[in-house]
Amino acid sequence: MRGATIAAFVALAPLLPAAAVAVGTLKVDAALPYVCTLPSGPQPATVRITAAFPERAEAGEEIRPADVTTTVELPGAAVAELTALKAATVRAESRLAVGVAQGEQRAEAAWSGTAQPVAVPTEGPLTLTTTGDVSSLTTGTPGELSLTAGAFGVDLAPSTAEGAATVPASLSLACTPAPDAEGRTVLARIPVGAGTPTGGPGTAAPSPDASSPSSPVPGLPLPPLPSDPAAPGERGGTPSADPRAGQRTEKGLTVTDEDAPGAPAARPAAPRCVTENVTPMSLTAYVTGYSNVRKLDGSSFIPLFCMLIEQGSPQEPPVPAPEGEFHFFTPSLADLSYQGRKQTPPFTSTFVAFGFQPVTATMVLEQTGPIKVDTLFRAVATGDNYLDNKVRAPLVLRVLDVKVNGVKLDVGPSCRTETSLTSPEPDPARYPGDHLVLVGLGMIPFGENAKGYVLTGGGPLTGEMTIPAFKGCGAKGENLDRLLTASISGPGNYVRQTQGQTCNFLNPFPPADPECTEDGQPYQIPKAGR
Repeated sequence: MRGATIAAFVALAPLLPAAAVAVGTLKVDAALPYVCTLPSGPQPATVRITAAFPERAEAGEEIRPADVTTTVELPGAAVAELTALKAATVRAESRLAVGVAQGEQRAEAAWSGTAQPVAVPTEGPLTLTTTGDVSSLTTGTPGELSLTAGAFGVDLAPSTAEGAATVPASLSLACTPAPDAEGRTVLARIPVGAGTPTGGPGTAAPSPDASSPSSPVPGLPLPPLPSDPAAPGERGGTPSADPRAGQRTEKGLTVTDEDAPGAPAARPAAPRCVTENVTPMSLTAYVTGYSNVRKLDGSSFIPLFCMLIEQGSPQEPPVPAPEGEFHFFTPSLADLSYQGRKQTPPFTSTFVAFGFQPVTATMVLEQTGPIKVDTLFRAVATGDNYLDNKVRAPLVLRVLDVKVNGVKLDVGPSCRTETSLTSPEPDPARYPGDHLVLVGLGMIPFGENAKGYVLTGGGPLTGEMTIPAFKGCGAKGENLDRLLTASISGPGNYVRQTQGQTCNFLNPFPPADPECTEDGQPYQIPKAGR
């Protein structure tokens, strides 16, 4: 095994079965006991992990887990703590450390996921199921490869019945396998090079029906969490520096987190993103992501677009801080920018309408008013700091081109939603009108780096929107408004966008890692993924 390496890549791509599934699929369904640290103290919890792996692989072949879900059942104590915060719904983001071993070599991969908001029950357990990014694996050496579940973390973002964030705005729970789980945390054992599959306690026999390639899993692709899934010191061995971006080497195994926020990398091509009349408060950033279209049971990829932000000055918060906390509030304004227009680049998506008809549409999001970016900074007695960011964007969806089963459907030049995309607004008195609301929660633990979303550092922004009815659709006297409205419009469309690190071209104290290109564009190019 000397000289062998395993590379674990964070794969920001749809959760498609890997090429190796053609030889059969090894299914995992493991319910594991954990102990989670809640504010009230340690509590038992159950973490259920489901996934599909190729039953075997060849040396050098990519091994990509598919259909990965993580379900955590938190005890009644967690429900009681959320109820005390007057939380009506809660959104979860999870991260699972997965140990990778082959012979004496060890590495660690990160599986992360998010869930749409769920109602907080009046009593009993709280069940949260997340899906998201997992690491793909390759090894150049034959021999059995094993994957083991390790530390698990879940961040909860509770909201009141009115849609406002609670105080505190988030709860972070750290979970470790229960002492009696030893020996039962092996998720899969995959022969590499030759052999027949064997399984740990959560594995099942290969499924012949699952061996054929399938279409992309419907639903929203989700980007990874920016925080480490395992607590400091839990990784085996002493990590050594790797010259490549986002990599570390542990006992001969190379783990590559290519999309970790802030990781320097070669900058790929990107649309122009420059503030023409730059000031010391001007920020530019790239954003990309996905949006569900619930009626069509699929998602649209929003390609990389430029956001021009003019950061405001800190001021008194609109609501007084509770006793024992210090708050300040920073309002900023922003605009989309694409070839001199306040819009995204055109994007094309293909859906299956009415369960059988392939429909391809080219669309664009157009800004109809100023985008407001508000940041509430909260310092608490523990020394930790919290960031509650809200982006309010008035955007209409314009449809440029439609093809039904490959045949052009002429929607005309003026096909668009009647009003802006809308979201539940937690403060309608201060923010009237129709607009999309995206939320980014951040935390700066005392003495540690920031986690989650920070305006200047980027991160995930999530929300839920209603797509309004359409108007102006059709040509040559044909009115297609009702057809598009029936096919697309409606509530419950989840949105997940990833913002990259901002560029402050006039920053007098630039960081060590590149923040801007020489011509003043953002250096970091974020990636959207499933």
